[in-house]
Amino acid sequence: MTTTAESSILSMLHGRASMRPDDVAFTFTEYDRDPAGVSESLTWSQLARRTMNVAREIRLHGAVGDRSVILAPQGLEYILAFLGSMQAGLIAVPLPLPHPGSGHDRVNAVLVDTEPSVVLTTSAAAADVGDYVAGSGLGTAPTIVAIDSLDLDAQGATGLELAELPNVAYLQYSSGSTRQPTGVMISHRNLTVNFEQLMRTFFAGMSTDATFVSWLPFYHDMGLVLGVCAPILSGYPAALTSPTAFLERPARWIRALAQNPRAFSAAPNFAFDLAARKTTDDDLDGLDLGGVHGIINGAERVEPATLARFADRFAHFNFQDRMLRPSYGLAEATVFVAAGTWSDSSETPRFDVDALSAGRAQRCAARAGSALVRYAMPQSPVVRVVDVDTNRECAKDVVGEIWVHGENVAEGYWHRLPEQQNCFGATLLDPSPDVPDGPWLRTGDLGFVHEGDLFIVGRIKDLLIIRGRNHYPEDIEATVQEITRGRVAAISVPVNSTERLVTVIEVKQPGDPGVKDKVTAAISNVHGLSVEDLVLVAPGSLPTTTSGKIRRAACVEQYRQDQFVRLDAGQGPA
Repeated sequence: MTTTAESSILSMLHGRASMRPDDVAFTFTEYDRDPAGVSESLTWSQLARRTMNVAREIRLHGAVGDRSVILAPQGLEYILAFLGSMQAGLIAVPLPLPHPGSGHDRVNAVLVDTEPSVVLTTSAAAADVGDYVAGSGLGTAPTIVAIDSLDLDAQGATGLELAELPNVAYLQYSSGSTRQPTGVMISHRNLTVNFEQLMRTFFAGMSTDATFVSWLPFYHDMGLVLGVCAPILSGYPAALTSPTAFLERPARWIRALAQNPRAFSAAPNFAFDLAARKTTDDDLDGLDLGGVHGIINGAERVEPATLARFADRFAHFNFQDRMLRPSYGLAEATVFVAAGTWSDSSETPRFDVDALSAGRAQRCAARAGSALVRYAMPQSPVVRVVDVDTNRECAKDVVGEIWVHGENVAEGYWHRLPEQQNCFGATLLDPSPDVPDGPWLRTGDLGFVHEGDLFIVGRIKDLLIIRGRNHYPEDIEATVQEITRGRVAAISVPVNSTERLVTVIEVKQPGDPGVKDKVTAAISNVHGLSVEDLVLVAPGSLPTTTSGKIRRAACVEQYRQDQFVRLDAGQGPA
């Protein structure tokens, strides 16, 4: 199946190059050579011309519909590789750059899955990428192209024309929370529709300019859409850097928010806590955050305490707490599904933990129960909460699976059997009036509708069943984080044929000798659970996805194989 080039992100790129050739499109700042940062910009005309030159080279090595894998460091070359792949009519596959000597089973699995005809990288990484690809087990070796070695600014780059493009624009591979990565087939239509949904939610009625500010990796769904696609589709410029630059010094992100007009950004939950903790007043001396247009906090479940700490930390730099925008989405829906507004001054709804465990939403008093962020129920896409046993819509205040319907929902996974595609194409039984019966995307996330708003409680696959009762790990983790402030994984492990609770907690050092007693007491008081084992580990010990989410299944495996390096050595299960 094909789509017309006129309806794609490429048509928007070339239109902007024609109408606004000298306006800056992307600015990328890298900090490897200079801690103060070295910036490079591309105008719309430069971006379009270089995209065409990259595409011309790619067409020498692949046919329309072939796969073009990107294994490159974060930078402008990565953007050109992505756009050039689509311009050449190939299906782009953005991936993280493998590091020499480290295990990259996920990247290897994707190479085998996609059988690319070309791999795009940079001169600095080409040798390592070549060695890596050579050892990946591919039957036919792809051509390796270093983007920066091409004559990117060659004139006469308008001769490559494509009336038709493959329906699939790119493959968005899962971020690594499962053993076998799966590639979501994102079409040009999926991308443009989801962008329109995002703009209606965050930029409705906005006439002034904005700047997309991002350090998120381009191979992640949110990083790709926010950092690469949204600037082209909207015409707003982007100020970009790398995840490494952020992790080395989180203040770089906050400074960029202050230094760019009407900054709009996004980050996973952990980044807000990190930025609040690591940014000093001197880092922001003379800067003002009052012009920030919005910051998406994207996670299956956003923690209100994280938003509160971030807003409080930067309030005296004029940051407006209502600019924090908790958002929900997933790669199978391109990236964006729903968003909420949040304010430190408004009460965060809290729900009885026991009732939630039983599948019901029941409000409780302030400072009790589970604090949950509210999301506005979107009109597009359509969202419903569904009983997983009957496939019928749940009544309000009843917990069920979140289902999504709309043109932003992908067609399915690349090269997967029908039985591996069962989250796509679901049918709703006896839908309410004006609600379609299908096709629906089963998200695997649990939530409920309360007073017309959507609330998210966690992943079905992460649900803990202990002594016959359901417990959401996010609830337990939030309780622990109120004490420790660090990352936490709440998992269940079998002990004598019964599931028992284990918490793995990142701390700087064993520190307060009473931390275990405090955590154990809090979990007992709030959740009515005893802790089989409480494991203290150093920061960075918990396995995470590329977007910073805790990989709880991997935590279970590491715990069972005694692979965590405990700071509380010798203090295992009671």
